[in-house]
Amino acid sequence: MAKTSKGKATTSTRKRLNAAAAAVPKKKKKKGGLREYFKGVKLEMKKVVWPTRKELGSFTAVVLITCAAFAVVFWAVDTGVLAAIKAVCF
Repeated sequence: MAKTSKGKATTSTRKRLNAAAAAVPKKKKKKGGLREYFKGVKLEMKKVVWPTRKELGSFTAVVLITCAAFAVVFWAVDTGVLAAIKAVCF
């Protein structure tokens, strides 16, 4: 791109860039209906590898144990902060 001494593009360069951008045909977005959307969903759902019953049970156990552990940690931190605030303020 041709630039002037101040670093700005010249008028002829801008015109060429605008003409080149206008020459490129714009792609129209293909509109699909609700039926096409659900066909795509159905195709994608066929590709999913679902867990077995045993895997599902073990994943569920991991999630429940993790939730319980975080609940205990948050309870302990909350109790500690509350005790510290009571010791300082009251």
